[in-house]
Amino acid sequence: MKRLILSIAALIMAFGPSLAVFGQARGEILIKNATVLTASHGTLTNTDILIRDGKISRIGKNLSASANARIIDATGKFVTPGIIDAHSHSMLSAINEGTLAVTSMTRIRDVLDPTDIAIYRALAGGVTSALLLHGSANPIGGQSVTVKFKWGHPVEDYPIPDAMPGIKFALGENVKRSNFQPQPGQSVRYPRTRMGTMEVIRDAFRRARDYKQSWDDYRSGKTKIPPRVDEELQPLVEVLEGKRLVHCHGYRSDEHLNILRLAEEFGFRIGTLQHGLEAYKIAPEIAKHGAGVSIFTDSWSYKLEAYDAIPYNAYILWKNGVLVSINSDSDERMRRLNLDAAKVMKYGGVPEEDALRMITLNPAKQLRIDKRTGSIDVGKDADIVIWNMHPFSSFSHPEITMVEGEILFDRSADYQRREQLAKEREELEKLDLNRPPSSGGTQPRIPSERRPGERDDAEFGDNR
Repeated sequence: MKRLILSIAALIMAFGPSLAVFGQARGEILIKNATVLTASHGTLTNTDILIRDGKISRIGKNLSASANARIIDATGKFVTPGIIDAHSHSMLSAINEGTLAVTSMTRIRDVLDPTDIAIYRALAGGVTSALLLHGSANPIGGQSVTVKFKWGHPVEDYPIPDAMPGIKFALGENVKRSNFQPQPGQSVRYPRTRMGTMEVIRDAFRRARDYKQSWDDYRSGKTKIPPRVDEELQPLVEVLEGKRLVHCHGYRSDEHLNILRLAEEFGFRIGTLQHGLEAYKIAPEIAKHGAGVSIFTDSWSYKLEAYDAIPYNAYILWKNGVLVSINSDSDERMRRLNLDAAKVMKYGGVPEEDALRMITLNPAKQLRIDKRTGSIDVGKDADIVIWNMHPFSSFSHPEITMVEGEILFDRSADYQRREQLAKEREELEKLDLNRPPSSGGTQPRIPSERRPGERDDAEFGDNR
């Protein structure tokens, strides 16, 4: 019984902060007198936002609400759309199926963990949506999923139903496993060079094109026997048909230029070039192709292929008309994407609203969810963050984060819950529930947590 009580207490301590905010049912909310950074039509001062049924119902001044509405006084505070991370591995543990060069049949949505504490921490940083990707161990990796961080909900509620499907491609050192040393008896997987990587991708699309033709022939009556369903090639057929986005990891400009040319060879368009630390070198070519780029703002020199990164990358891409977003690739940095966006104003002088769009509306456009989120507009989902001050200030933090009108993070409630937990912990320590019979007391084991880092760039052996 004592062990049961202690286990329950441990769960409360681990997840207590979330329990304080989840359960605030989605209802009518009126945010009053805020400075609203819309990300679509400028900044609105002393403005009210009325939220009904999870949607932004009205935007204006001196709005009224029903008697049952929750009124939030946002005087002196700032409101933005929820931040969208266009490259994340949250809710996941093992993200690389690295045994084959092509693993397009695997699906990230099959292994989502809705209890990952990174979700709650992301909400505390104002992040409401993310693209969850396969790792970068393969030239062609698994299928991605775009989610909203509905902390406390069943896992089925996380994927955005009308988001365009995606798939992860990767180029460079991770794919050819530059730093991977096989163990005795372990086979070396092809490819081991950059030219081998391109050959794998080109061969896969040749096979996908032939597979598509066999189905076209069957549907047109040219053949009578239906082809065998191929789960590996079907996602690539969807790419050829413009029904699935390619999100391609890479650093060097020559590699990204090669993947753009390969896509044009097979008649499709790359959705986003991920990381793109040298994308500034080929900005006109990217703009002509029509791909977006999702970048780091100031991460470089941590590996050989990242040495040519510069802080003006976002500015040069933006100046050339490329759709730019800023990603984290990290549970830790995800909470600070607002400050990453501020850096592009410092390096190059990107205007404030365009900088804000790089973490809101632009990633929404890249993921094809901009009709429902990414800006403060009537009719869109109420994915909204209320900040204590301008989000580009290093002293700013979200006070309230809501997803579809449901408050999933409330800083004041979080502080109250932490005080309660401190008192509960003190009482449990006095009870000394871990003391075994007929022996001295034992120190309870402290759970360890691996500090999150740049997860997409972990080597295959690290299984991230």
